[in-house]
Amino acid sequence: MSREDADAIELIAKQLATAQAPCVTSSFQAGGVVLIHLLRMVRPDIPVLFLDTVHHFADTYAYRDDLVDRWRLNVITIRAAEPRPGLWQTDTTACCARHKVEPLFAALEAYDVWFTALRRDQSPSRAHLALMERFTLPTGKALRKVSPLAGWTTKQVWAYAKAHEIPLLPLYDCGYRSIGCEPCTSLPVDPSNPRSGRWRGEKLECGIHLHVAPSGVAP
Repeated sequence: MSREDADAIELIAKQLATAQAPCVTSSFQAGGVVLIHLLRMVRPDIPVLFLDTVHHFADTYAYRDDLVDRWRLNVITIRAAEPRPGLWQTDTTACCARHKVEPLFAALEAYDVWFTALRRDQSPSRAHLALMERFTLPTGKALRKVSPLAGWTTKQVWAYAKAHEIPLLPLYDCGYRSIGCEPCTSLPVDPSNPRSGRWRGEKLECGIHLHVAPSGVAP
């Protein structure tokens, strides 16, 4: 076991020891799957929240279902109350808000510790990501947001997957590096920036991880 693996497992164990209702969010990209693998060593039945935006690649749905069967994952699928397929064509910000931000924040009301697979090397907007931080939902409820892979690199994520024989989303074999909804995901324009293939370069984030606490509530 590498030092990075051991540190991540130690952080996970400490956070789970005091958690009343933990969860992990995953779109089943490489980092998310590696994080789930680590979490399962401590809490095999941890809820895995999957945002069904109704715009995912067919490969993503098939891969998710296969991994759920292989690992017997406790997946909870979240979807907007009133999805609007195609909204991305006129407003990607409104589309992300309706299909990602709003349903996820509503679902997170039921949890007190939220694990994510965010990493600092993914984009400039994540360069100062903390391993753990307080995250406040629009209602004012606060929870712990934990990112055990914050300091990992893409190379380390892939090395871990290979070492543990973890199958990855087949779309990586087609050249994709950051995979979200099909209409807003393309091959990276800049090979050195995996997220340059998201939203046609219009933005770096969907809005979930740029959330600002409501006025009067400490972050």
